[in-house]
Amino acid sequence: MAATPNDAAPDAPLKPLRGAPLALLTVAVAFSTFMEVLDMTIVNVSVPHIAGSLGVSPSEGTWTISSYALASAIMQPLTGWLARRFGEVKTFVGSVLLFVIFSMLCGMATSMPVLVIGRLLQGAGSGPMVALSLTLLLANYPKEKQGIALALWAMTVVVAPIFGPILGGWLTDNFSWPWIFYINLPVGLAAAVVTWGLLRKRETKTVKAPIDMIGLALLVVGVGCLQFMLDNGNDHDWFASPMILTLGLVALVCITFLIVWELHAKHPVVDLSLFKQRNFTVGVVSLSLGMFAFFGINVVFPLWLQITLGYTATWAGLATAPVGVLAFLIAPVLGKNMHRLDLRAVVTFSFLVFAGTAYWFSTFDSSASFAALVAPRFVMGLAIPCFFIPLNQVYLSGLPMEQIASATGLANFCRTIGSSVSTAAMVTLWQHRGDSHHASLTEYVSPGHPATTGFLGQLTHGGLSHTQSLGLIDQLLTREALTLAVNDVFWACAILFMLLIPVLWFARPPFGSAGGAVGH
Repeated sequence: MAATPNDAAPDAPLKPLRGAPLALLTVAVAFSTFMEVLDMTIVNVSVPHIAGSLGVSPSEGTWTISSYALASAIMQPLTGWLARRFGEVKTFVGSVLLFVIFSMLCGMATSMPVLVIGRLLQGAGSGPMVALSLTLLLANYPKEKQGIALALWAMTVVVAPIFGPILGGWLTDNFSWPWIFYINLPVGLAAAVVTWGLLRKRETKTVKAPIDMIGLALLVVGVGCLQFMLDNGNDHDWFASPMILTLGLVALVCITFLIVWELHAKHPVVDLSLFKQRNFTVGVVSLSLGMFAFFGINVVFPLWLQITLGYTATWAGLATAPVGVLAFLIAPVLGKNMHRLDLRAVVTFSFLVFAGTAYWFSTFDSSASFAALVAPRFVMGLAIPCFFIPLNQVYLSGLPMEQIASATGLANFCRTIGSSVSTAAMVTLWQHRGDSHHASLTEYVSPGHPATTGFLGQLTHGGLSHTQSLGLIDQLLTREALTLAVNDVFWACAILFMLLIPVLWFARPPFGSAGGAVGH
């Protein structure tokens, strides 16, 4: 069966939107993107409340996080195929509406199985939303303002995870956990109505291509097993667990066969031919590995604050949030002037700032004050827009507009997988290095050591028994060991950022406007 274009679609390109319609579209798309990315993190701080309310353990409660990530990761690479089959506008609006409907189902859930199913469906509905939001902005912005479109889009993707834990904690503490899902209703409906009202007559061409069932099955099973393995590996001691080992092998086999199959399929569900484009490959590799290091810092930092330094979830969120201040201020300026800059130099600057602030974090000890911890987070905000915005321009440069949906979907998938691998790897590294440092520090605590004897004597005089004194010493050793371990993680992230700099310079200018076939 041959693919047949929809003849009803107009052949002549439509003029870009301007003025109030463009501003309204930007707000609608930005809020829908913000809402989707927010939901990936807003649940995190509410897991204990959800678990207690539904009568399950906190570890079972984390299924609300992993089920969403699982379904979203599977759907992201399908964005291009869905957009070609149904049209970009219909796919985006349908994605927003499905996300809203399943958000309501999550809020009304009275048992954990229903909530997990709701989160799976919510993640599946949201998969194409972020990628298509960028595609719609670029398609309807004037060429000279596409840098601004990229900046606005990138900032919603970056700022949402920062505010997610804070908003989630506030809603849970002041109302109840279902409200973290109910708030999606007005935002999502407004975004869908506005987008459809402005763009329903600007639909893209559709192609009635057959479904690549083998590729789809390999994608679902391979990515599903990979995401499930990453979410649960640390709790099951990784490959010492037969379940995790089996998931890893199945994921490896399926993804390997998926790559081979999709490269030769007549109508692939995932357009891997994009990696033949030099700038796409360099941009996506830099974005994914940069996200790996960036997300590693963002995952381990609040965990260290809460587990080791005794911060509450709210205060850990407040210590994390300053990273958005400079990012929010710089992004529009950068977006407006991108055409004047060598984007490789801009991303190099961001990696240097990331590396410098990661090293700065690695110098803290367990007595660091809140102000001292906030300072590098604030400075790190310089790097965020210089990282996300130019790299999106780099990987889209030279691609025709009809490939933008596929490119953004595949890039977002790689970015998501980079974040998931980072979460698993960095938490595991932190714990293993903590155990190693604890063993090293314990060697210095022996009954014959004068310092140990003196400290135990002070504790005994303070009213503690010998057993209680040894327990307190062990707590102190654990705190210092985990602090030394988090320093190691930050060091590793700093080194990775430095190693990524040469990779950037394999990209070939000119980078032009995203979505324009330039540089041919």
